[in-house]
Amino acid sequence: MSERLKILHVTAELAPFATTGGLGDVSNALPRALKELGHDVRVAMPCYGFIPPEHRGQQHNVCVADIGYNRVFGALRIAQVPDTDIPLYLVEHDDYFDRPHLYGEHATDYPDNLERFCFFSLALLHGLPQTDWTPDVIHCHDWHTAVIPTYLRAEGREHPVWSDVPCLFTIHNLAYQGSFKLEQFPLTGLTQNSETLASLEHQGKLNLMKGAILCADKVNTVSPRYAREIQTPDYGHGLDRYLLRRKNDLTGILNGVDYSVWHPTRDKYIPANYSADDLSGKAVCKAKLQERLGLPVGSKTPVFAMVTRFERQKGLDLVELGLDSMLAHDLQFIILGTGDPYYEEVFPQKSAQYPDKMQAIVEFDAVLSHWIQAGADFFLMPSHFEPSGLSQLYSLVYGTTPVVRKTGGLADSVNDVTPATLKSGKATGVVFEQATTAALLKAIHRALKLYEDPAALRQVRRTGMAHDFSWDLSARSYVQLYYKTLQTR
Repeated sequence: MSERLKILHVTAELAPFATTGGLGDVSNALPRALKELGHDVRVAMPCYGFIPPEHRGQQHNVCVADIGYNRVFGALRIAQVPDTDIPLYLVEHDDYFDRPHLYGEHATDYPDNLERFCFFSLALLHGLPQTDWTPDVIHCHDWHTAVIPTYLRAEGREHPVWSDVPCLFTIHNLAYQGSFKLEQFPLTGLTQNSETLASLEHQGKLNLMKGAILCADKVNTVSPRYAREIQTPDYGHGLDRYLLRRKNDLTGILNGVDYSVWHPTRDKYIPANYSADDLSGKAVCKAKLQERLGLPVGSKTPVFAMVTRFERQKGLDLVELGLDSMLAHDLQFIILGTGDPYYEEVFPQKSAQYPDKMQAIVEFDAVLSHWIQAGADFFLMPSHFEPSGLSQLYSLVYGTTPVVRKTGGLADSVNDVTPATLKSGKATGVVFEQATTAALLKAIHRALKLYEDPAALRQVRRTGMAHDFSWDLSARSYVQLYYKTLQTR
């Protein structure tokens, strides 16, 4: 084996084409970081209909998969990840992927998601050998690709190409497991036998994530603490005993920040650039943000913000219950996102009650998310669980002090403000432990006290901005994990 690895990333999301959160960002940034380290890295994803035609490349060959009781034909296209020379393999099948959204519409999943993503995975395994390129290791991301490690363990042992190729499976969010009715097993494209059924059956249902956990050569998740948490009943979402069984093969690597996109010294979207040595541009960004959203402009009033999916996981239930108490203080609150229709209705209603103190923007606005990171004073992430989190990493880079619950990647990346950490120069944010509204409000009160001490606030901001969360560090950890994965064969 040469030192230069051939690595295939298989994912359902890839920024900027298709993303609902961190998965799409990771699928774009990690391959590029690996490429910078000298490895031959490539990416595979479905050929969604909303990918611009000029980015779909050329059809290279036919690919097929036996799904249910039918042989389904598609095509493998070869393009490039935008703004790179990294090859991008697109599995094309218009009936499956030419749709307006990734996973569903109107808060309802597409009923054939099992069939769609199993076809994508197995058709890729059929089509890729026809390109005359074979990876040393396959890196699969989340449940949409989970059938691959199950197939490789159960049926790939005799395959002329895939028999010696190991698989790393990354859990980005264990809450989404790919759970379906057990009678839909034929739609996986796998041969139904007792071994495979035992890998996939969980609580009377078909569970693709369970199969990948048991069958992948190595398993990892996106922060060290989350890797430990998911081995417990509180965070394991019913799969903790299988993760505990694989504990010697389970690791956690914190996600990184793409500094070419997220850095206040070079961010092309924000009103003014700035650095840790000169924060004057941050004051400009704050004023422009307040002005843009119709909030009273003023430096004395701290701005708290959230950019998030509207889901309970993100602690929005805690925020909702605490809003009146929170807005009783001299502060402003901005929240941007989409998701659960309940929260899409609740937060604008609250905003209407407090027009001079709160703005809720129910949409996906990438540019505004940059404005918020640059212009806010504090960034709220009161998550019930958070595998890695990227927003708190962005907020640290932008000197926007994070207020986070001590869980998953939030605990791994934010150091609580205490007299001791202030004295040692290690404080980067406000951390609280209990998933309660009372604990959140207490943390907000601590943040307000910090805001009243300009010297301490400036120190905390500069300490956070000095941290290195570059993908280079994470990518080097992944390279070591790939070597360990290869050693399983």
